[in-house]
Amino acid sequence: MTDSPDETRARELLRAWDSQQAAYITHREARFEVMLDALASAITPGSTVLDLACGPGSLAQRVLRRFESVRVVAVDYDPLLLELGRHALAEFGDRVEFIDADLVDPDWMTALPSARIDAVASSTALHWLAPPVLTRLYQDLGRLLPPGGVFLNGDHLRLSDGRRLFAELAAADDRRSQERGRADGAMTWVEWFPAAMASGPWAAHGPERERRFADRPPTPDLSVDFHVDALRVGGFVEAGTAWQHYDDYVILAQR
Repeated sequence: MTDSPDETRARELLRAWDSQQAAYITHREARFEVMLDALASAITPGSTVLDLACGPGSLAQRVLRRFESVRVVAVDYDPLLLELGRHALAEFGDRVEFIDADLVDPDWMTALPSARIDAVASSTALHWLAPPVLTRLYQDLGRLLPPGGVFLNGDHLRLSDGRRLFAELAAADDRRSQERGRADGAMTWVEWFPAAMASGPWAAHGPERERRFADRPPTPDLSVDFHVDALRVGGFVEAGTAWQHYDDYVILAQR
């Protein structure tokens, strides 16, 4: 089947998204591999993986490619990114479903399909959530997942805890990654969105995107310990760091 022009453009924008994200995350693909390997230990053919704050589908795409019989439910509150993701991942058909839901809303799970969720993952997104929201979200996931189900969060956790050398090395690593990315032609975060809004059916969602996020307050940086403790309170029997590069982590928890 021939791809539509919108699908072709959406995949170009997803690749550009991956490039700009990789400029902020030094070992982004290695981080994804750790997450996928952990998922492999917890899911079986026919399982459903929930991608939280999915963006345009970077993590969902990798899950769908790695596990050919797995289905992904991708949730986000950004209408532009959701529509872009639907076009970018159209090749996967009904193996992926993009859902509009706000994780800040305590009733966000009512938007999910009735099918069992076997694992949950998120990439570079949950740091946007305030501590009370994140704590409640982990409790939601503790109820949603079956015993043995896993949760994976790959994210920057940049809490300043007084370790000067760690902070300096992490900041220098960020600068090097961004300089390499720019030299290779990667867009910045603020450059990517105007490019995405220049064409395609997703561009029509730009004003609604601005309205939804206009009044969201800034959120504080949270430690790995905060995430781990909140997951344990939420009903996860195991929780801890599965991977780390300076202040970039993969947190793994099992229900």
